[in-house]
Amino acid sequence: MTREAVNSPQVPPALGPYSQAIVAGGFVFCSGTAGIDPATGSAPEGVQAQTEQALVNLQAVLVAAGSSISEVVKTTIFYANVDDFATINEVYARHMPTPPPARSAPANVRLPHGLLISIDAIAVLPSR
Repeated sequence: MTREAVNSPQVPPALGPYSQAIVAGGFVFCSGTAGIDPATGSAPEGVQAQTEQALVNLQAVLVAAGSSISEVVKTTIFYANVDDFATINEVYARHMPTPPPARSAPANVRLPHGLLISIDAIAVLPSR
């Protein structure tokens, strides 16, 4: 099986030694995508804005890989404050397909750089 790294120029670069995504075995495995605005290089204020930006960034990585948010089968949402769960769900629901993907959502996670949310995903790679 081959592995192909994916890095979208429309998304801030990875914060460490990892790829934004890896394509392998007909799937796209996306690393945790934060709500960092690529235009400013910083995260917007508040969990609602960061969730929105994280999902926009995730979509950009998926498109660069040849997939899309509509092909997502599993996500994991890491977030800093359990009290933000309802707000995150509201934003997340607007972006995800029906039926929504399987999901895990561990809370009270300490994220780097004071970020409030990070979302990773696995998506199907449509036949090329």
